[in-house]
Amino acid sequence: MRLTKSYNFIKKDLKEVESILEDLVYSDHKVLHKASDQLLKAGGKRLRPLFVLLSSHFGEFNLEHVKKVASSLELIHMASLVHDDVIDDSDMRRGKSTVKATWDNQVAMLTGDYIFAKAIGQLSAIPEPRLHQILAKTMIELTIGEIEQIKDKYVIDQNLRTYLRRIKRKTALLISSSCQLGAIVTKSSPMIEQSLFRYGYYIGMSYQIIDDILDFTGTEKQLGKPAGEDLRQGNITLPALFAMENPTIKTEIMKVHEHISQEELTPIIEMIKQSGSIEQSFAVSDRYLEKARAILNELPNIKAKKSLLDITNYIQKRTY
Repeated sequence: MRLTKSYNFIKKDLKEVESILEDLVYSDHKVLHKASDQLLKAGGKRLRPLFVLLSSHFGEFNLEHVKKVASSLELIHMASLVHDDVIDDSDMRRGKSTVKATWDNQVAMLTGDYIFAKAIGQLSAIPEPRLHQILAKTMIELTIGEIEQIKDKYVIDQNLRTYLRRIKRKTALLISSSCQLGAIVTKSSPMIEQSLFRYGYYIGMSYQIIDDILDFTGTEKQLGKPAGEDLRQGNITLPALFAMENPTIKTEIMKVHEHISQEELTPIIEMIKQSGSIEQSFAVSDRYLEKARAILNELPNIKAKKSLLDITNYIQKRTY
């Protein structure tokens, strides 16, 4: 199933959001403009604008306001990625050079700050205090999630609760906020707003878990980076957590360090894949997706609901 097929009726709106993003990352400063434009052109599925647009159809649709929210959420996501690449010392993202690899850490951090500022400025024209309050809280949680990830690097004795709280902050809350803000900006009922928030949270949790699975099961071509890169960087994700229930595998994972060669890392990845932890992780992801589907049952039967269900099914089957 092609993801784009499920939301044909908003393709024009998504193109407008893309055009707005191109305008917003423009800067008179040559380096800032080139760095921001490189980040934008690195691509991505534009999931956050997609969720804003679809959620907005449950209320009094106002494209001008919705576009501002959608572009702002994508800018926040982009800025968090460029900061991530500095923290993780990543030279590649989606198979292309990162901003920090093309320039340096300082330019990358300042580019991220510039894009964050653009995101906040984009929303300033909408006189809805809750919109700004929710977005500010989301950005705070996103930052805490990043700090927690740094703190937990190469910490072997983590538990499931720590992992789930971390991915909630790093990924799920920005997706749930995308759904919620789409509802708020079009004056949806409180019930619909909360349902969309919860739907986005469940989808965000599943999406990150599958990302973490694919880091072990995907190819370098699919991932745009070597397999097992999260583990190399010390990020203990769900498959590794489950695999470490086997003491032998735990001992091997404890040997992983930043400069481990791919030749040394590959057998450890294979041990994790053969341990049953991939299947266990998919089962956790599936439980979140079932909760997301249950939430959709509460919502009115409109085109956007069908699209959200199609996207839920797509996420369950995605391979990259």
